[in-house]
Amino acid sequence: MNVISGASKTGKSSVIPIIDYCLGSDKCAIPVGVIRETCSWFGVLIDTLEGQKLLARSEPGDQRSTSEMLLLEAPEVIVPQSIDVKNSNVRFVKAMLNRLAGLSNLDFEPGTEDSFKHRPSFRDLMAFMFQPQNIVANPDVMFFKADTTEHREKLKTIFPYLLGAISSELLQARHELDRITRALRRKESELRARKSSGAAWQREGFAWLRLAIEYGLLPAQTVVPDDWPSTVDLLRAALQTDVQTAAPTLASMDVIMSRLADLRTAESKLVIDLNQSRQRLHELRRLDESSDAYVDGLRIQRDRLGLSSWIRALSEAQPAVVLEPTEAGRAKLDQLCDALEGIELRLRSHPGVTESLGKETLRQREAVDGVLGELAGVRQEIRALEGQSAQARRATTRGEEVSRFLGRLEEALRLYDAADISSTLNEEISALRDEASRLTQIVSEHEIDRKMENALSTIQDISGRLIPQLDGEWPEAPVRLIVPELTVKVIRGTRDDYLWEIGSGANWLAYHVALTLALQGYFLRLPHHPVPGMLVYDQPSQVYFPARHAGKATADDLDPAWKNEDVAAVRKVFTLLNEIIQRTNGRLQIIVLDHADEEVWGELSNVHLVEEWRGKGLVPNEWQD
Repeated sequence: MNVISGASKTGKSSVIPIIDYCLGSDKCAIPVGVIRETCSWFGVLIDTLEGQKLLARSEPGDQRSTSEMLLLEAPEVIVPQSIDVKNSNVRFVKAMLNRLAGLSNLDFEPGTEDSFKHRPSFRDLMAFMFQPQNIVANPDVMFFKADTTEHREKLKTIFPYLLGAISSELLQARHELDRITRALRRKESELRARKSSGAAWQREGFAWLRLAIEYGLLPAQTVVPDDWPSTVDLLRAALQTDVQTAAPTLASMDVIMSRLADLRTAESKLVIDLNQSRQRLHELRRLDESSDAYVDGLRIQRDRLGLSSWIRALSEAQPAVVLEPTEAGRAKLDQLCDALEGIELRLRSHPGVTESLGKETLRQREAVDGVLGELAGVRQEIRALEGQSAQARRATTRGEEVSRFLGRLEEALRLYDAADISSTLNEEISALRDEASRLTQIVSEHEIDRKMENALSTIQDISGRLIPQLDGEWPEAPVRLIVPELTVKVIRGTRDDYLWEIGSGANWLAYHVALTLALQGYFLRLPHHPVPGMLVYDQPSQVYFPARHAGKATADDLDPAWKNEDVAAVRKVFTLLNEIIQRTNGRLQIIVLDHADEEVWGELSNVHLVEEWRGKGLVPNEWQD
C-alpha cells in the first residue's frame, strides 16, 4: 500500500483524474490552475504481462480533451524528461487496454442500438478502481462516475459479466443464437413458400401427365395413377423420351378428351350440389325469419286473447253487467271461457326452432365450402387440359410444341425437387432447431440469475468479515450489494436499509471501503479477471477530522478527543488495508491519498510512504517559477 500524504492544495486529489485521463477518459477532469498551466503532458507507468508501458497524454488546453498520446513499451521503460512527439492516440490505447484485460468484443445484446448494452470496455472498469474524495464517503453514490446516467446504466449492464454470471462464451452463444434464430426464420419461411408452390404444382401434375400421353411421350395405354409419387415417376420417364420418336396417336388424344368429359360431368354434378346447398341455406334463412315473425304474431294474439281470466274476474266483480241472472247464463259464460283457455294454451305451447336451424345452417355452410373447394380443383384441371385440347386435334407436325412442353416439364420437375419437404432444406431446419435448443440452455436467464445470486452471496460473506474491523455502527449486520441500485443494503433484523437511509459519515466510509475491498477480493478469486488489482482512495480520513489537524508534528499536539477516538477510527481503515495487502500476496495495489501522516498509519508493515507533500506538491516548485 502506497501513501501520498500532504497538506491541502498540493495536488493529491489530482492523482485519480490524471490516471483516469491517461487511461483514455473522454474528458480531462484534471483541475485547472497550477497543474494544467505548468504541465504539457501527463503520464502513468503501468506493469502488464507484456512488460512496462508508459501512457502519456497531452494537456488539452481549451479543449475538452485531446486524442494525442505517447505510448512507450519495454521490459523496463525509461521515462523521458520531455515529450516532443506523439506516436499514438486514445483509440489505439483503449483497444490495447481492452486486449490486455481480455474483455469480450461482443455486445451484451446482439444487434442492439442501446449504447448501454454495447461490449464491455476497459473504461467501464474504472468504477472498481477509484474512490475519489467526493465518492469515498458518499451515501448516494457507491462507484466512480456512477452519478452520471451513462456510466450508471453501463455499470449495471456489465456487473453480471464482471461477477462471472455472464461469460465471454455466453456472450458468444447469445450472438450465435441470434444468428441461428434469424437463419431459422428465413429457412422456415422459404420452406413454407416451397410447400405452397409444390402443393399448387401437384394439383396441376395430373394434367401434365395426360398431356405427356397426348404428345406421345408416354404409351397411349398408360394408366394415370391416383398417387402422387407414381405420377412424378411417369413425368420423369416422359422427360427422358426421344422427341424425334414421340408422335401423338388417336388413342393418346382420346385420353385427354376422355378426361375432359369426366371432368365436365364432375363439374356439372358439383354445380348441382352447390346450387342445392345454396338453396337450402336460403330456405333455412327464410324459415328462421318466418319462425321469428310467427312467434311474434302468436305472442300478440295470445296477449289479445287473454280474455278468459278477464271475463271470469269481471263476472265475479260485476255479475249484473256480464251474466244473465239465471243458471243457463252462467253455464254459457263458463263454456265461452273454457274455449278461450284452450286457444290460449295452444298459443303458449308453440315450439322454438332456433337451435335446430342453427345446427343445420352450420352443416350446410360446411357443405358449401367443401363443394367449392372440389369445384375449384376440377375447373383448374379443365383449364389446363382445354388449353391443349384444340391443339390435340392438329396434324402430326408438333416437334417444336413438344420441345416447349418438355422444357416446361423439366423446369417444373426441378422446382418440385427444390420444394420437396424431404430435401436438404428440411435437414438444415432440423439442424438449426437442435443448435438453437442447445444454445438456449447456455444463455438461460435462470442460470444467470443463479450465478449472480451465488456471487453476491460470496461478496456479502467477504464484506461481512471486513466491516467489524472498521468503525461502522452495526459491525455484525450483513451488507448486501444491490446491483439494480448500485448501492448496498444493511440487513438489521427485520429492517433492510439502503446506504442513503443510514446516517453518519463513518458508516458511509466503512461500507465503501468494505465493499470495494470485497469486490477486489472476489475478482482476485477468478482466473484472468479483467479488473486491474488496484484501488485508489482519496481522503478516507475526511469524515473524522479536518485537514488542519492532519499535519500535526506529534501525537501530543492533537486534540485529546480527536486523538483518542478519530485517530483510532482512521487507523482501523489503514490497518484493514494493510491486512488485505498481506493476504493478497502482492496481487493488489492500494494507493491512499490523505492529509494524515505517519502518526495515523505508521508502523504498519505493508504501508509505504511514497511522497509527503508539505511545502511542496505534485508540481515541483521550480516548474511554477
